[in-house]
Amino acid sequence: MNTKLVNFIVKKYLKFDTKNPFISISAILAFVGVAIGVMVLIVSMAIMNGTAKEFKDKLFTMNYPLSIYPKVEGSINKEMVASLEKKFPNLQFSPYLSSQAIIQNGDSMSGGMIFGVDKDKEMQINSIYKKAALNTTINKYDIILGQGIKDKLYLNKNEKMTLYFTSIDPSGFSMMPKMKRFKYKNAFKSGLNAYDKAYMYTTIEALQTLLKKDSDTYDGIHIYSDDAFNDILLIKNELKNSNAGIVGWWQQNGNFFAAMEMEKKALFIVLMLIILIASLNIISSLLMTVMSRRKEIALLLSMGTSKKEIKHIFLRLGTIVGFSGIILGVGLGFFGIYLLDNFNIISLPADVYGTSKLPLELSTTDFVSILIGAVVIVVFSSYYPAKKATNIDVIDVLRNE
Repeated sequence: MNTKLVNFIVKKYLKFDTKNPFISISAILAFVGVAIGVMVLIVSMAIMNGTAKEFKDKLFTMNYPLSIYPKVEGSINKEMVASLEKKFPNLQFSPYLSSQAIIQNGDSMSGGMIFGVDKDKEMQINSIYKKAALNTTINKYDIILGQGIKDKLYLNKNEKMTLYFTSIDPSGFSMMPKMKRFKYKNAFKSGLNAYDKAYMYTTIEALQTLLKKDSDTYDGIHIYSDDAFNDILLIKNELKNSNAGIVGWWQQNGNFFAAMEMEKKALFIVLMLIILIASLNIISSLLMTVMSRRKEIALLLSMGTSKKEIKHIFLRLGTIVGFSGIILGVGLGFFGIYLLDNFNIISLPADVYGTSKLPLELSTTDFVSILIGAVVIVVFSSYYPAKKATNIDVIDVLRNE
């Protein structure tokens, strides 16, 4: 193949055509369209990933990577905790008791879940709880509340309030709920209102006494793991002969993350259509170039230029326009991420999203997928006009034009 001839003609055809300016304008629109499509895809995928990661981090804190639950009442005990801690020294275990409760202060009332935990063990796996409990002395009937409950009840530190437990005892001819006065110590703020308005923490001894639980048994064990997907298999194997099961955070919130993943895929396909539409301008500009250069193409073919070289000329023209747009789009995309990440251009309500800053994170997989998708569209868009250029009837064109 005559590379010098191909390069010479490609350079010539890339120059602005003053006789047929619409052809050059169409190529410029294709270039701009591909660039904008790639930029929007990169920024959108970064926002989707960042949002998913932000929610995942929040859910990780309050739902825990792994949780062991009893299949039979009383099947989780101190012996099991000690055995797991010995078997898996790289993991952190926090046994707990839990119950639904109603909390009252004056005329204000709120309800939610109360967890009885070991302060030291819970702080190792729950960073939100750790912030509230670290420098706080917690006695048996002291309590740490979510910020939403604290604000609703207008509580001050060390103020006492009444808790009503759903577990009830018969008294005479009526059923009375259990009541106990607790002292408010501190509040935590997870960034998710659903937890801040519903979660409460006290000592494990308090719930053992109030719910009349055996001091050796628990309602479950929360586990922190850096590799939950593999560790769940190891622990499941360890628990196969016991009356306990294990569940991961992704199983507890599977529908939520499945919906986000589907939304991300749908957005990717829709935005990829922007690049596809822009590539139609590549097809139209190349076809118009072929039509306007019919005499030149016929002369080249009559002088010995091969069809392969003609095809290569127009294929290169299309790919130069398309790949230039992709490169510019990547640059604009990363510049857009930089602006959104470093400047408060878009401000989010912190009480809803847990952060006022737009979360951004572009994964390597998404970036590569964008590049591959854009390249495939550009190449296919360039191939048809290039193929069409080789189908010119040389004798007919030279005779009539």
